[in-house]
Amino acid sequence: MTDTPNLRIAIVGAGIAGLGAAIALKNHPAIDVQIYEKAPELKEIGASIALGPNGMRTLERLGVENALDDEIAFRNKTKYPMIYRHWQTNEIISTDSHAGEVQDRHLTSRFYRAHLHEALAQHVEPSRIHLSKSFESVTPDAATQSLLITFTDKTTATADIILGADGIHSPVRTFFVPTSSTAWTGWVAFRSVFPYSHVAHIKDLPDEANHFWGPDRTFFVSKLGKDLFTVVGSYQADPNAPDAPYKDSTWNSDGDVNVLKEFYKDWSPLVRQIVDAVPYTRIYPNSAAQALDTWVLGGGRVTLAGDAAHAHGGAFAAGGSLALDDAWAFAASILKVFPENATRKPTEEEILKALRIYEKTRKPHTDKVMSVVHDNNAKKLARASQASEPETDQQLRARIKNRADPSWIHEHDVQQAFAQVVAREDINP
Repeated sequence: MTDTPNLRIAIVGAGIAGLGAAIALKNHPAIDVQIYEKAPELKEIGASIALGPNGMRTLERLGVENALDDEIAFRNKTKYPMIYRHWQTNEIISTDSHAGEVQDRHLTSRFYRAHLHEALAQHVEPSRIHLSKSFESVTPDAATQSLLITFTDKTTATADIILGADGIHSPVRTFFVPTSSTAWTGWVAFRSVFPYSHVAHIKDLPDEANHFWGPDRTFFVSKLGKDLFTVVGSYQADPNAPDAPYKDSTWNSDGDVNVLKEFYKDWSPLVRQIVDAVPYTRIYPNSAAQALDTWVLGGGRVTLAGDAAHAHGGAFAAGGSLALDDAWAFAASILKVFPENATRKPTEEEILKALRIYEKTRKPHTDKVMSVVHDNNAKKLARASQASEPETDQQLRARIKNRADPSWIHEHDVQQAFAQVVAREDINP
């Protein structure tokens, strides 16, 4: 490495993982973090997002206390992470529970995604975020022993480490692993976020996060912070069918509320009233990729976080928490080899060690998540293709009650996983 005083870390993508990593590293006097975002302005595209206890704890660990505030974080008053209802009777069939001891401020929370993004962005110096920078390539610079990043506008930047946090269709990931591109799973979400006043008149409107399950689709509703309300409908198609509806849809594209009404026309009067009150809907096609063989790329100085690292395609509403835990673990791994009191920059071998620690901390867990999600996606597709054998009500109720327990995802302890990896590394350097 050169004698440049600062360790230069380039983060590609200013989403939840990218901002989280920058926040986790910002107090190190000799780490220079720069974020490169393809969008022309810093705003989050999306609707609602959930964070489990692991995500909420990581927010607190990062010092993002403003994101835990009740003003933007909505928590079920019963403390159940999720409540499951029948599509026609509205009766509560089952609930999720927290497996461990969870403090109230860490209870599963729902956010308007833009509110969470704004809360994170408040902790990053604006001058470190470079907009309209769409990643194109990386080239090793032998003269400076650094990485030269080229953007599509032909500008460049140099760094010692690159963190690709650029989403599920990550250009950084596909640059290094061209076979890792995503594919549509056939599942489409219809998401809406709007003022609560649109539904305030509805009798027996759930005042907590509820998931209605039917034979061929689900319907999610929840309050959000700042007097907002969210509705999420769904549709499952065969992704391999040449005429599959929404096959060519793009993320966050315009939807049709009349289609939403048609989807739920046979559901309970309560669900139909909610759907009738929805002022608009947007389309979010679900995509996924297979787990990567390794997260350590670019000769040992490039890695990934968030959906770029694990393009899971619907992980029990855990994507935000996974991204935050990635961000914390990446920073903790860097700080392990380059603590704040370090007197020199880490060597290439030490950087490689840091990225290996990060990978060993996170990849086993996210690989397991991806395996379970891919299996669930296959089951959804199988149910959708069995139109000649419709699910009975008894089978539906059994499916709701026997669903997988997601607490191992939502309450995963990233600090403990990191400590275990470090202990093994110190024993076997």
